[in-house]
Amino acid sequence: MTEHCICCDTVMLVGLRDWHKVCPACRYEKATLTPTINETTHSPSLNEGARALGLRRVRQINFRRLLQQILKLIPRGSTLLDVGCAHGWFLEIARTELKVEGIEPDRSIYEETLRRGLPLRYGYFPEALAPSDRYDAITFNDVIEHIPDVRLALQAVTEHLNTEGILLLNVPNRDGVFYRLSKVFCRLGVPSFFDRLWQVGLPSPHLHYFNRKSLTKLLVRSGFKVQSYGRLETIVLSGLYKRISYVGTNYWLVNVLLYLAVAAVLPILKLLPSDIFYIVATPERR
Repeated sequence: MTEHCICCDTVMLVGLRDWHKVCPACRYEKATLTPTINETTHSPSLNEGARALGLRRVRQINFRRLLQQILKLIPRGSTLLDVGCAHGWFLEIARTELKVEGIEPDRSIYEETLRRGLPLRYGYFPEALAPSDRYDAITFNDVIEHIPDVRLALQAVTEHLNTEGILLLNVPNRDGVFYRLSKVFCRLGVPSFFDRLWQVGLPSPHLHYFNRKSLTKLLVRSGFKVQSYGRLETIVLSGLYKRISYVGTNYWLVNVLLYLAVAAVLPILKLLPSDIFYIVATPERR
């Protein structure tokens, strides 16, 4: 069956794996992988505690930068909804300046974060909201790439934003150096790195990969105007080993060697295209 790109409507082509498709025009990529959030049978090798420790430091650095971008467009004390807030790290940072609330669909993570006293709703966006709920900002931090129907989610954003409200998307970059390298290895017959970046086999795999061009096209097509964009940190040394090794426990030597290799080239990596970028957009008022 012919499938069209959600960003530019071009016919999608078969990609590097049987679940992978690519748009030849805007370079948007998608996966036909199936999320298994809250299913008891998923990912027995996933160590969520180690994953959280590995990601926390780099996420905190990025979240502080994103908060400053938000405060350029809305005043302090405004309302913010963080969709897929996970462990609540962005909520903790943003609530120093804004009135925040989060939505989290993973039951175990929701319950753990709720115990820390953060304002949360359990469920999926937008089903967890009432039709009358409105916010000055809605953020998707490493979330929109996990949502099966992105266009439906963007439509819901416009319905839950106040006048002059903003949308912030923080996503993996298909032009990033690590993602490009993973594709080289995949073409050479070593797909594990590529599969890892798509989070194959994890409860919430990546279903989309954008670059700035394709995501801008999707936002414009969905009735938004891009206000700003920029790169975010992909890697910092603090927590790096935990981040490398949070899936599986049988390849510690490979994990150590990978950690040492990344640490050695980290100064160079900062000069290359980042594997994470953000876009801030506002709905076009008709």
